Amino acid sequence: MQYLWQHRLFEGPLITTDGQPVLVDRPGILNRDAGPDFFDARLTIGGIRWAGNVEVHVRASDWNAHHHSGDKNYDNVILHVVYVNDVAIDLPKGKKIATIEVVNNVPEQMWNNYDQLVNPPANIEIPCAPRLKEIPEFLFNVSQESLTVERLQRKSNDVEKLLDSLRGDWEQTCYVMTARYFGGKINSFAFEILAKRTPMNVLSKMKDNAFRIESLLFGQSGLLEGDFNDDYPLSLQREYGYQAVAYHLQAMPGHLWKFFRVRPAGFPTLRISQFANLIYKTNNLFSRLMDASDIDELRGLFDISASPYWCSHYNFDQPVVSGGQSSKERGLGHSTIDTIIINACVPLLFCYGAKHGDQRLKDRALTLLQQLPSERNRITRLWTSEGRVPQNAAESQALIQRHNEYCVPRRCLDCQLGFRLVKNNSSEM
Repeated sequence: MQYLWQHRLFEGPLITTDGQPVLVDRPGILNRDAGPDFFDARLTIGGIRWAGNVEVHVRASDWNAHHHSGDKNYDNVILHVVYVNDVAIDLPKGKKIATIEVVNNVPEQMWNNYDQLVNPPANIEIPCAPRLKEIPEFLFNVSQESLTVERLQRKSNDVEKLLDSLRGDWEQTCYVMTARYFGGKINSFAFEILAKRTPMNVLSKMKDNAFRIESLLFGQSGLLEGDFNDDYPLSLQREYGYQAVAYHLQAMPGHLWKFFRVRPAGFPTLRISQFANLIYKTNNLFSRLMDASDIDELRGLFDISASPYWCSHYNFDQPVVSGGQSSKERGLGHSTIDTIIINACVPLLFCYGAKHGDQRLKDRALTLLQQLPSERNRITRLWTSEGRVPQNAAESQALIQRHNEYCVPRRCLDCQLGFRLVKNNSSEM
């Protein structure tokens, strides 16, 4: 009902319940908070011009059910738009509000279009998939661009919340954000806990010693608890014992780390060693991120590898039977680096630009997404199967945003594609 009123999609003349014609000069501004549905509408009712608010309901009785009578927020309502006028509304002091019933003003085709979107077959995850071919290419592309910015803004809000919790420390925020995506989808939570539990000021005291950084992170991860045979984990264990006492540290529960359904190259053991190497090699990661001139320089920040022990192991005390590999092969893969840039670096850059009013940084964040290859995941495969193949990370991020924020919750009327499909074959009032 809000959608129909906002976009003037009713058919035929609009007549109040007492026979007065209604002309809509301006439907008003949609209000998504408490109060009337539309503010500052301009209407002509029975030849008299009105300015005020409009309230929309499915049934007139919803006015009473929602306790609007006596609520001062509704004193300036000049029109009550209802699908069915099932009861007369009695207002205090004999006040009357013009009411229009629109049950006969909604095009049947529009109802059918809407029903197809919000009630698709169970096997269809993208509601508009059967009708995507009706969407002009230019409209799809324009909506993609706005969704990319929308997703960046959502991620920027997440960065800002983390920044606030860390007392405005951008370096610390960058450290935690990067750690989160080092863990991949399955171990992101555990990696974030590790970063928050391992203070940067303690790590900074060890910047000149890669082994001490590694022992600190492994110790804090809880993965050094137990008995080992190899010299490497035993030496890490001994070193962390000194650190825990000196800095009053407490390890996180080791059971939070997940190995099941994780490829060996993404095991937490390797990722922690690689993360330690990143900290050792890169001073002031956030500053380096801000200064990176292009995508290649940014990728170069993550050109790191695990320590030599992991050339022939994926777990402590468990050598790889097929033989060792070079430390270079134990570095981060290209797709992992790009994932970290997409989900950590780009939102950090965009958020910093937004908070400091620097459009140049926000544009640079968008440019980085356009320079990165499209992500490959379940959601992008869904869209690809419907003929919408993302060409870069900006486009894949837009498809993910559309799927998560519009398709899944069935917010089709708020999506430019859904708006177009519902409106098809309808006339405007």
